[in-house]
Amino acid sequence: MNLLTVEKLHKSFGNKILFNDITFGINEGDKIGIIGVNGTGKSTLLKIIAGVDKGDSGQIVTMNGLKIGYLPQTPIFYHKGTVLQQVFESNDKTMQLVKEYETALTNSMANPQDTYWQKQVATLTEQMDKKQAWSLESEAKTILTKLGITQFQQEVSQLSGGQKKRVALARALISPVDLLILDEPTNHIDNDTVEWLEKYLFRYTKALIMVTHDRYFLDRVANRTIELEQGNLYPYEGNYSRYLELKAEREELLQAGERKRQNFLRTELEWVRRGAQARSTKQKARLQRFEEIAAQKAPEERGNIEISASSARLGKKTIIAEHISKSYHFTTYINDFSYILLHHDRIGIVGKNGCGKSTLVKILTGTLQPDSGTIEMGETVKIGVFSQENECMEPSQKVIDYIKDIAEYVPTVDGRITASQMLEKFLFPLDMQRSPISTLSGGEKRRLYLLRVLMDTPNILFLDEPTNDLDIQTLTILENYLDTFPGAVIAVSHDRYFLDKIANRIFAFEKDGFIKQYEGGYSDYKEQQEIPLPVAVTTVKKQTYKTTKKTKKMTYTEQREYETIWEKISNLEQELEQLQQQENEVSSDYIKLQEIVVQKEKIETELENAMERWIYLSELAEEFEKSRGE
Repeated sequence: MNLLTVEKLHKSFGNKILFNDITFGINEGDKIGIIGVNGTGKSTLLKIIAGVDKGDSGQIVTMNGLKIGYLPQTPIFYHKGTVLQQVFESNDKTMQLVKEYETALTNSMANPQDTYWQKQVATLTEQMDKKQAWSLESEAKTILTKLGITQFQQEVSQLSGGQKKRVALARALISPVDLLILDEPTNHIDNDTVEWLEKYLFRYTKALIMVTHDRYFLDRVANRTIELEQGNLYPYEGNYSRYLELKAEREELLQAGERKRQNFLRTELEWVRRGAQARSTKQKARLQRFEEIAAQKAPEERGNIEISASSARLGKKTIIAEHISKSYHFTTYINDFSYILLHHDRIGIVGKNGCGKSTLVKILTGTLQPDSGTIEMGETVKIGVFSQENECMEPSQKVIDYIKDIAEYVPTVDGRITASQMLEKFLFPLDMQRSPISTLSGGEKRRLYLLRVLMDTPNILFLDEPTNDLDIQTLTILENYLDTFPGAVIAVSHDRYFLDKIANRIFAFEKDGFIKQYEGGYSDYKEQQEIPLPVAVTTVKKQTYKTTKKTKKMTYTEQREYETIWEKISNLEQELEQLQQQENEVSSDYIKLQEIVVQKEKIETELENAMERWIYLSELAEEFEKSRGE
């Protein structure tokens, strides 16, 4: 059943056309993901469908009585109240009843001597029983808890922006609607919560349309994809992976059509140049067709972000953290953390919201001092920080001047490039470069801020939630850039796809401020969490030995090995002890320290293998002795 139809919708901002007479429908069971470069109007389209904004022309046709729920990028709470009161802020009668009950309960607890509120609670309790509204209240508390909100009676005004977004998300999820509209629902929530939301929406039975940059989320939730590009709308049946396949096919057809057009024009041009007379009707028709096809526009090539990775020279010493700890209000966020940053590290930092991820970044970048421990930074270290919030942007400043404040030119692996050329590569055409920053969308401002960070040619990059408000195209090119970036990269992110693409090591915040290291990307980290395994060492491949013996007889080789293996184990233990002493003695020599760490890992693996082998041979020898006795 069709729920809603967008018919010939047109919308412009100044000279920029967002929607050029676009048409599409939303049916029952649809789960639609909207994709497009920042500034193409994704959020504007959601606002128009939700009735918050209007198009310049066209119409939205809905079925009778259609109920729509809408989560904007930045929710606004117009009334004061607790978390639960805000969650039940709705025109739905049952939700209104629960809100009245929560209000009465809050007031009765605050004023225990006031009998009025005691009576209100009793009256509303009876009504809740009749309406069977308790399940709705329970569902709301469950969803809030899953979203990391547990203080249900806390005033919303006391919450952070991210917490307010999660309260608004809970309100949207429990609202009895026919169509749910979500604008960036995965922003400001941690990885575990994103996975929970993903599963929740996968089971969601109502229609859904959403904007999100989370590609795993789109892949696992969406069954239709809509792309907005240069004022046009392109619909695709399927999730994100299917969209990529179908889009590649569409672009190949367009290119094939353009090649055919160019071949026709070349042939006709030769005919014209030969001096063909345009007297006959046939000749005139041929010339007219040539002119018509020549006047056709070629498929516009999509703007693309291409960055040549470059950075300032990085010396031998980078950033060394030794036994750092940090606490706030008797809560330990970082507990005895040590690490030596390697030149080509690609580290992803994960953990629940508020666990201390951004605090760790601030300590490593030197903007915050630890309570204990030390941070040493090499003389050649040049840090670039892409933080969660855009640095202060002067709204009246021109886009080009914002970048030129950093550099007129930037060196690349191929030479150098001007600030204006770099802006064009970042999808800021010349006319936009002369515009004030205030005219940019939120996503365009994030893209501009990212360019400013990279223009400064850092050799160590810290990215704090870089995927928030960046479109998928920008993220893809950023990921490709990081592949060739010659320095170290440390990223705090809840974007699982991004972490799988860029990270080769995960720092995971665990209980009591301890940070545990996992090798690989985010998916590798999750697998290691589910099946605890010893930390993998890449220098030596660990061998395994069978413990099930098919025979009780030891071979001559096994007997000789059994006689000498304990001496081997003792030697390895002595080597390990010596390396430990050397490590303590050269703690300030970065290069030597790294060599010792690699040697230690190798010896530890050999020792573990030798111990396993000794256990196997001991059991075999015992069985062999028993068989001789028999």
